Amino acid sequence: MIEHANWSDFFVAEVGAAAALAGLLFVAISINLERILSVAQLPGRAAEMLLMLVGAMITSSLCLIPAQRPLVLGAQLVGCGAFMVIGSLLAQVKSFLTIKDQKPEWLIWRFMIVPATSVPIFIGGVMTIAGGGNGLYWTAAGVLVTLSVTVWNAWILLIEIKR
Repeated sequence: MIEHANWSDFFVAEVGAAAALAGLLFVAISINLERILSVAQLPGRAAEMLLMLVGAMITSSLCLIPAQRPLVLGAQLVGCGAFMVIGSLLAQVKSFLTIKDQKPEWLIWRFMIVPATSVPIFIGGVMTIAGGGNGLYWTAAGVLVTLSVTVWNAWILLIEIKR
């Protein structure tokens, strides 16, 4: 069984933070919908951030289920990490196909975001399955990076888009 006593407060806070950020992102999108739809890369970016936040909420929620066996929790975390990678990359590829005249550095930066958020969750799942005691630390790192990245992107979709 996974010992949740030391992790429950952390993951409760992360579920709440991810839900609040998802709400902020929905507000940013609704306030600036016309502008977001007029810039080729922004709809994909908004979709990518929503996928990441949903992934962080699900990941944190799964870590709160009591008395899970390491194999079950690890498989769930691997699934969440895969969901975040595949969903985000699909949103990016669709977006990148419509982008014209974008700097390569910008594209590389966008592609780096996906593994920075989801790979730690995936690794945490694999380590949990393998019985590694550090699996939830990797998972926590992935959730924290996800929340940080989505705050930055929500700022772009809410404020920077007006400049």
